Amino acid sequence: MLKVLLVDDHEVVRLGIKSLLSHYPQFEVVAEAGTADEAVRQAAEYQPDVVVMDIRLPGKSGIEATREIMALRPDTKVVMLTTFADDDLLFDAISAGASGYVLKQIDSRELIAALERIGRGESLLDPAVTQQVFKRMRETTRKAESEAFAPLSEQELKVLALVAQGKRNKEIADQVFLSEKTVRNYVSSILSKLALSTRAEAAAYAVKNRIDNYVTLDK
Repeated sequence: MLKVLLVDDHEVVRLGIKSLLSHYPQFEVVAEAGTADEAVRQAAEYQPDVVVMDIRLPGKSGIEATREIMALRPDTKVVMLTTFADDDLLFDAISAGASGYVLKQIDSRELIAALERIGRGESLLDPAVTQQVFKRMRETTRKAESEAFAPLSEQELKVLALVAQGKRNKEIADQVFLSEKTVRNYVSSILSKLALSTRAEAAAYAVKNRIDNYVTLDK
């Protein structure tokens, strides 16, 4: 049996979902909450398996409540229930740790199926918003990667890419047609600009942020 916490500032919504779930023996509504703070307290006390969370709450949002609940109980699954497919809210909800996101227009059978999937540990997004969240995530990842190299000049990017390949200063100098001393100065500048201490750290940083997407090296 899955223990469920219902969070919505409208009592009639909570009563409707509670009434629906009462017809399914695999669910037990263990608590209800109308605010984010109350939701966090109820989650700590009743330790639900699944939280049905309204994304818009008075004061703190359902996203903030989700973030706090996940910090307290990482194994709890949160499904966001909302009226609108808002790109920003969707992305923030997933980032906060929500396992699912469905619209309030969902019919009762679909909601039950969604809660069962969430309870099994699956992730769930309403088809209306699935593509939006992945598009936003890709855009955010690309932005973070590009910003990671923003302090560097084009020449420093090339040197860093070669450092990431494990090449030493002399090898880099030969490939980019610079003196070894100049390459050494570039490496020092790169470490300083990126607040790194060693070549190994610089190489790891470059790989992590996918420097190959931003530098084309002559073979």
